[in-house]
Amino acid sequence: MMQKAGYIQRTGCRAIDSEGRLHEVVELYIMGARYAIRLGDLSRGISGRQVVIQVEVLAHEWNYYLGTICGLAQVSGSGKALNIELFEAGNFTVSLLALRLVIYGPERHATIARIPEQPASAVWKERRITSQQQISALV
Repeated sequence: MMQKAGYIQRTGCRAIDSEGRLHEVVELYIMGARYAIRLGDLSRGISGRQVVIQVEVLAHEWNYYLGTICGLAQVSGSGKALNIELFEAGNFTVSLLALRLVIYGPERHATIARIPEQPASAVWKERRITSQQQISALV
């Protein structure tokens, strides 16, 4: 069962990237941390013109700034969700219908759910090598 992990919202926030360019971003709040996706990249990703979308750290000092890339997002195989993989925090998902209402419609935010970790398959457990050889090396 999926648990609520945060939300995604469009506030009209503009953030500055490392090259000094200004981008309109969509803010993600996941597990207490703040991230951003560039709105142009997200629109291209939803329409199918871009396969992978970068998720970046969003910092707020005098202005909003885009930091390092901390994850990737892409449309699911079924085409019904945007799957977000954060390198340090795990996998998350948001409904594409709800996301479109946030980007193009009247909604202010959409819920992000955590994708539960899959337990190791019993097939792989049986295939473990029981006797391993040690190889020594002289350095």
